[in-house]
Amino acid sequence: MDLVPGYRELPAPAALHGTVACLWVRVTADAGEVRVVPDGCTDVIWQRGAGTSMAGPDTGPRLIGCAAGDVLVGMRFRPGVGGGALGVPLAELRDLQVEMAELDRAFDADGELEPEEVVARFLAAAAGREPDPLVALATPRVLDQQVDSIARDLGISERQLRRRFHAAAGYGPKTLARVLRFRRFVAAVDAGRTDFAAIAFDAGYADQAHLTREVTRLAGLPPAAFLRVWR
Repeated sequence: MDLVPGYRELPAPAALHGTVACLWVRVTADAGEVRVVPDGCTDVIWQRGAGTSMAGPDTGPRLIGCAAGDVLVGMRFRPGVGGGALGVPLAELRDLQVEMAELDRAFDADGELEPEEVVARFLAAAAGREPDPLVALATPRVLDQQVDSIARDLGISERQLRRRFHAAAGYGPKTLARVLRFRRFVAAVDAGRTDFAAIAFDAGYADQAHLTREVTRLAGLPPAAFLRVWR
């Protein structure tokens, strides 16, 4: 595995495309902080010398300290599937990062493995586990449909739908919709856009003021400040 400094994403095997968004590698050149913002995903993260942990779904920003020479390898689950894929109710891990060995003894004392061995272990843990099929069907709809409409289409009660979302995604469908809308904003910033009023319209916010409130809540910074830090 190429361990040159920087961050890069690797495609998931075809058999896991419905569950795993990507594998990723981060090698730190200089000490500093990385701002992690909510994306609706759940990550299993290995750090050389420290072992493997699981980062549950976030509802706000986290600043992660990095030392020069840190090597991290991760597997990122798609929104709405992490709980089923890992066999863990994600609501219990919301805004937390816990040692993976507490959840799966196969990850005990793995800090000295080689990155290739880590990836093989990640893929073995994800293989054969299926996400909640109703949540997987509902997740693409949360930005465009009301919860009662989604539940009716799926033939279950709103209460049951919310309960299944909390287990599979870590929070309810309305919160997931907020996070996925924020992801549209981040994607626009990543594409080089700075026209916040137009981004607000394209991302589905009511107006630019709505975008500003949501970005400040989820990223910890208003849009202009976030743009400077993120880039």
